Amino acid sequence: MDAGVGADAPEGNGAADAPKGHGAAAADPAAAERDQLLREKAELVELLKRRQAEFENFRRRAEREKSEVLEFAHSDSVRAILPILDDFERALKTETVDKEFARGMELIYQRLADTLKKLGLETITAKGQKFDPHLHHAVDMVETNDVEEQTILDEYQPGYNFRGRLLRPAMVKVAVTKK
Repeated sequence: MDAGVGADAPEGNGAADAPKGHGAAAADPAAAERDQLLREKAELVELLKRRQAEFENFRRRAEREKSEVLEFAHSDSVRAILPILDDFERALKTETVDKEFARGMELIYQRLADTLKKLGLETITAKGQKFDPHLHHAVDMVETNDVEEQTILDEYQPGYNFRGRLLRPAMVKVAVTKK
């Protein structure tokens, strides 16, 4: 029995050593797996942050493009209405016997002009100003010494800015020095 006990003892020690050895061996793979999972987590967190930043940039860009498209659509609409505004101005310059009709036309014109102004339409002041090729379109040049050269003498058609951008240049008569 001593031999059996002795035989059992090494088995017992071996069995007891195996869990220790197995536990130590398991600790290294568990630590390695934990480290691997932490690295993967860090990579995924970094990827998520990049994706969130990209999405935020995309959202801002889409909003800006949407705003630009709407502004372009507004400017096209206002540009299409400008000939009607010009017709009103010409009609108001003509004399008519019916003063009530003329007053009604003035009120309609004023309402249209005010509405366009609220949308962002601004008239370019031209007469008496220095000629600026970015704001004015010279359709007539008159030789004179009465005023400084490149001074606008008359305005044939008003020019307009819409929300800070040139919508239509003013058609003007410009003074040039006599030679």
